[in-house]
Amino acid sequence: MARIAYFRVSTVDQSIESQRRALGGGFDNEFKDEGISGAIPARDRPSFGELLKFIREGDTLHVYAVDRLGRDAIDVQTTVRDLLTRGVAVEVHGLGRIAKGVGELILAVLAQVADMERKRIIERTQAGRDTAREHLARTGKTQHGKDSMGRPFEANPLEVVQWRAANRASIAATAAHWDLSVSTVKRYCAAQ
Repeated sequence: MARIAYFRVSTVDQSIESQRRALGGGFDNEFKDEGISGAIPARDRPSFGELLKFIREGDTLHVYAVDRLGRDAIDVQTTVRDLLTRGVAVEVHGLGRIAKGVGELILAVLAQVADMERKRIIERTQAGRDTAREHLARTGKTQHGKDSMGRPFEANPLEVVQWRAANRASIAATAAHWDLSVSTVKRYCAAQ
C-alpha cells in the first residue's frame, strides 16, 4: 500500500519541485521523467516504464495533472484503465481519486480537453512562427523586432567550441570563461 508520485517536465531547464510541493510530499517512492516531451506515450518514458514495473495492487499513484499520464486523450485513458485494472488507485492533484465508472468518464473528458489545448498551443506557436518568418522576409526583423527566428547568439559558437577544444576545458569551465550558461555551451557544442 505504497504512496507513489510521478513527475514529468518537458525540458531539463524545468524543475519538478513545483509539482512535488503541490502534491505535498511524503511519498514512499518517486519516479520522474525530466526533459521528456509530453508527446511521448507514457509507457515509452524511461521512468514511467520503471514505475509500471514497480507499482503493485493496493498502491496509490499521485500525479500533478492529467497530462502527466499520457501523450493524448487515448494514451491517458489507456494508462489509467491499465492502472485501475491492476488495482492501483490514481490520484490527480485538484481532481481527486479516479475510480472506475464515473471517474473514468470524468478523466476521459478532461484528457480530451487537455489534448485539444495541446493542439491549440501547437497551432498558435506555428502561427507565430509563420508571422515571424513573413515579417523577417519583408522587413528584416520579426514582429517583435528581433534579427532572427532562433535564439540570439551570445558569443560566436565556433569560437566557443574551438576554445573549449584547445584548452581541453569542461563545459562548466567554458561557460565561466565566456560568461555563458552551461546550457548555451552545450547547445553550441551539439550544433558543431
